[in-house]
Amino acid sequence: MIPVPLILLAAPAPVSEAQKIEALIQAVADLQGAVFLRNGSEHPPKEAAEHLRLKWKNAGRRVKTAPEFIQHCASGSSMSGKPYEIRLKDGRTVLARDWLWTELKRMETKP
Repeated sequence: MIPVPLILLAAPAPVSEAQKIEALIQAVADLQGAVFLRNGSEHPPKEAAEHLRLKWKNAGRRVKTAPEFIQHCASGSSMSGKPYEIRLKDGRTVLARDWLWTELKRMETKP
């Protein structure tokens, strides 16, 4: 009998919280036909993503997880207190916080 080599498949490396946050920001940037609403102004998705990235950077060590990012950086304006919204391609307007939570859950359950 000839020995058959055992092939060990490595489990995928766990996704870090920083990678999850970056993936959420990229998901905003990739929203085709959407408009990000911040303090009464409309912003294209790529501009909104850069704003979120800057807020994350400015948050420093206070934001360590994707849920903390959503809560402290991506839910609303720290200046006005107004929630961020996203007007989707189909015309629906949703809270950015809700959209990001849904996106995070989708990412975490994706095989």
